[in-house]
Amino acid sequence: MNKKQIFTRSVITAAIALASSQSMAAGFQLNAQSATGLGRAFSGDGVIADNASTMAKNAASMTLFDAPALSLGIIAIDTDVKVKDATYNGYQIPGDQIGGTSYAPNIYYIQPINDKFAVGASLYSNFGTKTEFSDNYAANVFGGLTDVKSVNLGLSAAYRINQQLSIGGGLDVIYGSGKLNRYIPAGKIPTPNGTINTPKIDLLDVDADGVALGFNLGTIYELDQNNRFGLSYRYSPTLEAKGDMHYAGNDLSDQKLKMPLPDMAEFSGFNKLNDKFAVHYSIQWIRWSEFDVLETTGGVKLNDYQWQDGWHYSIGGTYYLNDQWTLRAGYMHDTSAQDSKTSISVPDSDRNWLSGGFSYHLDSKSTIDFGLTYLIGKDVKADETNPLGMSVDATTRANAWLYGLQYSRSF
Repeated sequence: MNKKQIFTRSVITAAIALASSQSMAAGFQLNAQSATGLGRAFSGDGVIADNASTMAKNAASMTLFDAPALSLGIIAIDTDVKVKDATYNGYQIPGDQIGGTSYAPNIYYIQPINDKFAVGASLYSNFGTKTEFSDNYAANVFGGLTDVKSVNLGLSAAYRINQQLSIGGGLDVIYGSGKLNRYIPAGKIPTPNGTINTPKIDLLDVDADGVALGFNLGTIYELDQNNRFGLSYRYSPTLEAKGDMHYAGNDLSDQKLKMPLPDMAEFSGFNKLNDKFAVHYSIQWIRWSEFDVLETTGGVKLNDYQWQDGWHYSIGGTYYLNDQWTLRAGYMHDTSAQDSKTSISVPDSDRNWLSGGFSYHLDSKSTIDFGLTYLIGKDVKADETNPLGMSVDATTRANAWLYGLQYSRSF
């Protein structure tokens, strides 16, 4: 094996540890369960119960329905992720835009059995994202393609203990799929030992999917019909994905990729101040610290992490304009899962959500909902060096637009 081959293989081994750091990130959590929730920055979403999508946040809210309810919709997530002011091994390189558009559909159905008991089914997503660097981006040892999707099939039940207190829970069947590709692009690359010509070299190539089981629990306390509070907890499992998987020139398709998903807990409140106006609010905790390592079932470790738990703080208002129109708005502050360890391939930061939306009531039983959010990120400085002395110095920023449309009906 000549020196060029030895160096190339060393680059693969070292760079894959950095490239794999993008295979899960705080940005993979989706707050995209409904258009109504999107329009109020998901403030109070687990207790408002204005349509069947409320069960995604708190199963106990199903006891607030006295008739069957159906909601179905879709949210489009258009991300604008920029890598700028970058140097790679001391050489200035052009910036890149790695965002994309993803779609998160959802459907919910609640069936009251009697005045005490209700059941429901749901299909939506809690995790997913897509980022893609240009094919010829010089630093694709840190970039490439990340396309992760998940679908959550929920089967839930709720019981009203008395006039004030309700409890609920459910089983979550989570299907996840992912395509990950990291590579050295063809062409000349600067290295500590000089410039060399290389063909495209795949570092990581994964196309895998899997199924895991989780659960959720919730409770609601109703002070009266205009004031209620909720608390919920969601256990998210470690998903094991299987498929075509190649790492540093080795075929690992006989193994599974273990991806720990974060548990979540949320407190929500709703207070209707008068016939026209209500305020609502939520605090959500996301246990990103449990995503400590990405590895296979065969013990191949791809990367270690130094993440911290995340928080969402949201507040909003609803204005009941008339029998046909309901207006809503909200604000959320969303904290980053990253702490001292940042990377050019993980454009994560604290974020601010500015949200608005409306409902148009077609009749007493049917409603069209629309929600819009502008998600504002911050500039993040990434300054990394790998074991071979290769370095990346850049600034990243991630913003996004989210658009939601939904139809809801009671029977």
